[in-house]
Amino acid sequence: MDPRRITDEFFVSPQITPDDMPAVKAAGFKSILCNRPDGEEPWQPGFKDVAQSAEAAGIEARSVPIISGQLTEADTEAFRAAFEALPKPILAYCRSGTRCTMMWSLTHIDTLGGDAILRAAAGAGYDMSGLVAQLDRRT
Repeated sequence: MDPRRITDEFFVSPQITPDDMPAVKAAGFKSILCNRPDGEEPWQPGFKDVAQSAEAAGIEARSVPIISGQLTEADTEAFRAAFEALPKPILAYCRSGTRCTMMWSLTHIDTLGGDAILRAAAGAGYDMSGLVAQLDRRT
């Protein structure tokens, strides 16, 4: 497990496994949010196994699988709903953490602004400058 702080209530990580749940619990996470579709890579654990381990540890688990390069408005709304509903702090994971950071950025740019998004993402080691530039062109 490699949690990277975006905000005090939202952290991202590359793929986690059921064996990571004691560390997830010890780190104080109240929920996990999977943004990775099952079967994206043959070796990755399925969400069902991660969720069972999380729930056994008293951690809420939810999946909002995002297919890389195929993001839809429904995906964005599902992420927003999960973020709002899940107990904080949340540990979100995907293959590298980038997809989770991108989804957080998409759902928070209108309230936080591009500069805050860039700072938060960069602090966790992610570059959202291309996304923020694209979103700034919406207006």
